[in-house]
Amino acid sequence: MLLREKLYGKTYEFGSVKEVLAKANEEKSGDRQAGIAANSVAERMAAKHVLAEMTLETLRQNPAVPYEEDEVTRVIQDAVNETIYQEIKGWAVGEFREWLLSDQTTDEMIRRVSNGLTAEMIAAVTKLMSNLDLMYAAKKIPVTSHCVNTAGLPGTLASRNQPNHPTDSPEGIRAEIYEGLSFGSGDSVIGINPVDDSLASVMRLLDMTYDVIQKWNIPTQNCVLAHVTTQMEAMKRGAPLGLVFQSLAGSEKANAGFGVSVGLMDEAYAMAQIYCGPQGPNYMYFETGQGTALSADAHYGADQLVMEARIYGMAKRYKPYQVNTVVGFIGPEYLYDSVQITRAGLEDHFMGKLTGIPMGCDACYTNHARANQNDIENLAVLLTAAGCNYFMGVPMGDDPMLSYQCTSYHDTASLRQLLRLHPIPEFENWMVDIGLMKDGVLTEKAGDASFFLQR
Repeated sequence: MLLREKLYGKTYEFGSVKEVLAKANEEKSGDRQAGIAANSVAERMAAKHVLAEMTLETLRQNPAVPYEEDEVTRVIQDAVNETIYQEIKGWAVGEFREWLLSDQTTDEMIRRVSNGLTAEMIAAVTKLMSNLDLMYAAKKIPVTSHCVNTAGLPGTLASRNQPNHPTDSPEGIRAEIYEGLSFGSGDSVIGINPVDDSLASVMRLLDMTYDVIQKWNIPTQNCVLAHVTTQMEAMKRGAPLGLVFQSLAGSEKANAGFGVSVGLMDEAYAMAQIYCGPQGPNYMYFETGQGTALSADAHYGADQLVMEARIYGMAKRYKPYQVNTVVGFIGPEYLYDSVQITRAGLEDHFMGKLTGIPMGCDACYTNHARANQNDIENLAVLLTAAGCNYFMGVPMGDDPMLSYQCTSYHDTASLRQLLRLHPIPEFENWMVDIGLMKDGVLTEKAGDASFFLQR
């Protein structure tokens, strides 16, 4: 397939749909490293012109990885609602963009059409949008989920209480949990990244977090972000687990690097429905990030954005309670600076919502990236305005175990006040009952972890 576009007196040629998609992508250091990025701004614009005229049918017929070679492709393609697809397959990508941004297009209309889309279609329209387009379109697509509480409702912003500790000290983690709770962090989940992901350690941390939740009657769920097989064994042995976690990638080969497959995740999802109940119906928690497949040499020549969109297509199969892109964690080799991190965060949030999954973001960066805390706060404000479901909450925004910088407990509290948002309703009612919030505002007791030691 040879695709051409003449721009400013020069003709640009593209050998495949995959090449058009890659060269239409906004500048990313990972795509540059992979040798698939546009060689100039003019070539990028030519690729966007070609992409804008491409039909959704063409994109479905040209997945990033062939159907017969990749189970992620099969999950995405087999899930397409054929009736809806037949209605929209003739749309050009540019036409699809205009439809999404139209004031006459409602959230119900978008949610219906999303069932007829593949990941490549979603990635394609994303490439034609400005940052403001991505924010505006994502805001139109609220996606809710329910486990112990209801996340994603309009007017709310949730926070994962992330009490990581460099030695997995139960006492240290408990103190961090209390600090986060005092700021209103923890309504999406109390979730720990363990240093020691052995079964005994994971079960100990699950028991401890469950004890905190039960002692204070907190309407939330717990999670220890070990490998899914460890969590499955913990469930079998009676550990109290609220959400089942796993990192995912956009190809079968990349997922194999994580030690997972569609079959294994199907098994984990079935177990979660038995052991994580009875609330539900959403029990799964996934993390993603642009560059994952490339870092594993499992991207098949496709760009970071396309491979990220494919993760969301796989995640949708398991009706997750929450998904978040750990947008700056993979480092400057894939997202070089704050401009690229910001763009990727807005892209990922929009693509997740258009796919139909409840989407949050770990607005973060590594210390060797060209970014700082102000940049991450800027991204958090943009994502909050776009309707992001939740952020991470780490003491002072500095994770001593994972050694990266992200949003803090008090950042989410500030964002709620800035944009007049609330915690998840069940969690806010709990905060009011114990005296941490009144009339939608934190009380003078907020931010004081000793509040929980004095009761």
